[in-house]
Amino acid sequence: MSSFQHRKAVGDAHEVRVAQELIHRGWAVNPWGQGVLTDPVRYALRESYSSLRWTPDLIAAKDRQVTLIDCKSRMTSRATCRHVVERAAVHAHLQLVAWTMLPVYYVFDNLDVLTPSDVLTAGQDGPRTPAGSGTPYYLIPAGRSLPFDTTFETPPPHHQLPAAA
Repeated sequence: MSSFQHRKAVGDAHEVRVAQELIHRGWAVNPWGQGVLTDPVRYALRESYSSLRWTPDLIAAKDRQVTLIDCKSRMTSRATCRHVVERAAVHAHLQLVAWTMLPVYYVFDNLDVLTPSDVLTAGQDGPRTPAGSGTPYYLIPAGRSLPFDTTFETPPPHHQLPAAA
């Protein structure tokens, strides 16, 4: 499996987990973003400078609330306890919030949650990515994150069947 295929598989699994956690809390969830596009359109969009290339992965609704969710797999350093978000994504998501008047949330592997505003205000400029791509990132202390349960509500308690006599 190539490096890209492995990263994609990890990312897809994270999206499924986040969707399941939301569904468990009563949210209706649909895939959104580049994942619903055909390969030629996705490739062309990735090569463009359009903010649409940063469209969040999921859209979710509960009652009259609608939210956009960008799943961030493998974007937390265990060594430094900091989350990492690409600066271009944050800037595109701030525009998306202004345009749609809907919240955007980043959900990390450990289910920590941040908004683009959180990242902009609490993040520090990070180093550019290795391997020469030069992509700038924000580094945000994980302690500044919101808990998933606070953001999307605690799941209902599991109903247990009575023990057999």
